[in-house]
Amino acid sequence: MTIGHHLDALHGLPAYTFPGPEHRPRPVEPDAVAWRVSADVYDANENWTDAFARFCATVDTTRVRALTVGAWEEAYDTDPTSVIEALTAARDRFPALRALFLGDMVGEECEISWINQSDVTPLLAAFPRLEELGVRGGSGLRFPALSHGALRRLVIETGGLPAEVVRGVGGSDLPALEHLDLWLGTPEYGGDSEAADLAPILSGARLPNLRHLALRNSEMQDAVAAAVASAPVVARLEVLDLSMGVLTDEGAAALLGGQPLTHLKKLDLHHHYLSEPLLERVRQTLEPAGVEVALDRGDAEEDAEDDGTVWRYVAVGE
Repeated sequence: MTIGHHLDALHGLPAYTFPGPEHRPRPVEPDAVAWRVSADVYDANENWTDAFARFCATVDTTRVRALTVGAWEEAYDTDPTSVIEALTAARDRFPALRALFLGDMVGEECEISWINQSDVTPLLAAFPRLEELGVRGGSGLRFPALSHGALRRLVIETGGLPAEVVRGVGGSDLPALEHLDLWLGTPEYGGDSEAADLAPILSGARLPNLRHLALRNSEMQDAVAAAVASAPVVARLEVLDLSMGVLTDEGAAALLGGQPLTHLKKLDLHHHYLSEPLLERVRQTLEPAGVEVALDRGDAEEDAEDDGTVWRYVAVGE
């Protein structure tokens, strides 16, 4: 599966695409929408930094609360260094900015694993009051460990998340973070982390306010589930999301055999490879305690070779 839709909201605000140079923008209150600034990936008539300059000249940026960076030209071949530099240079013009998403592209613009990224942490340094940061694309992505006192939500969507980034997030001091969502992906697309790399995150030591943890879209979902089963951070969670990956009976059994999960509001395992007996065990263990369980198999289909080899796939890879 690929990404088929742009974000429809950010920071609780409906998405609104800033029109191209050939269109006059309709009247919109600057703080009423999540603005999406984009260029064409192929044969762009206006590059992203020029579109952003036009946006800054047109909109009262002092009132903008949420900003989405859509496609930049040749995103399959060019990283967003110039985009990040433009955003950080304009930091003083965005005193109300609380949410930022970098790389809101659909498959027709650029497949998720083809999106080139770079070091995104200058955005957090430039906007110390930012509460939400989202990133799509893992190729070339860097996230060295940092401290940020305001960030409440961090989402990194990839077909393959580099281990260096997992370790950088785990080594960061994020005392306000409530929601962490990492798409770990597959080795074929650069997802070279191991379950051991998640240990700093699963300890919860640097994430005292974490309530929603998603470690998903992973080929090593069984190992992730086994690590989560004894993770100290789980006791304080409201939502645990291990969806979109290659979760089998082995991983689910390890998860249920670990610490109690009956305190959760929701356990999300959708897109899985579980047998019906294991699914029933999950239901019987958690639903009587009031836990909402998401167990839709979705498009998680297996391919079997003549020699008995079985292929299973994450939800989003390319």
